[in-house]
Amino acid sequence: MWLLALILGLPLIEISLYVTVGAWLGLWLTLAIVIGTAVFGIWLIRSQGERAQRDLKMALKTRSNPAQALALDVLTVVAGTLLVLPGFFTDVCGIVLLLPPVRRAVMRLAQRRAKAAVTAHLYSAAKAAASGMAPARPRPDEVIDTTWEEVPADSGKPPSSGWTRH
Repeated sequence: MWLLALILGLPLIEISLYVTVGAWLGLWLTLAIVIGTAVFGIWLIRSQGERAQRDLKMALKTRSNPAQALALDVLTVVAGTLLVLPGFFTDVCGIVLLLPPVRRAVMRLAQRRAKAAVTAHLYSAAKAAASGMAPARPRPDEVIDTTWEEVPADSGKPPSSGWTRH
């Protein structure tokens, strides 16, 4: 439901902000701000992509966990994407997402949600194992018995079903 509200509400918010800011600053300055934030967002995404590659290579060389650095890189790319989208509301959201306290709060929220999802998954798997439910996938050593039937070759005629007129 919130996604539908976002899809319908975001254009209305952006249009009203365009009209308000355009009336306050004028057309050319408003367009310059929108184009400038888009250029900054593109630069941010490109530079962050290169930095993420460097961070990942360094983490692989030192055999350390790259999750924290890569998550921050992902947040920066999301902020850059919000800056590229035309509109003042998305620009403000992108700039706010670049602030370190906001990034830390988003990271804590994402960690809590991921931990809750993993806990729920492990709990349901343990509950299924305790109840004696069969695993969803067959074991590699399990034999599945089946039969087969040879299908005759196509006669070249189109199929005659009730749905087509042939």
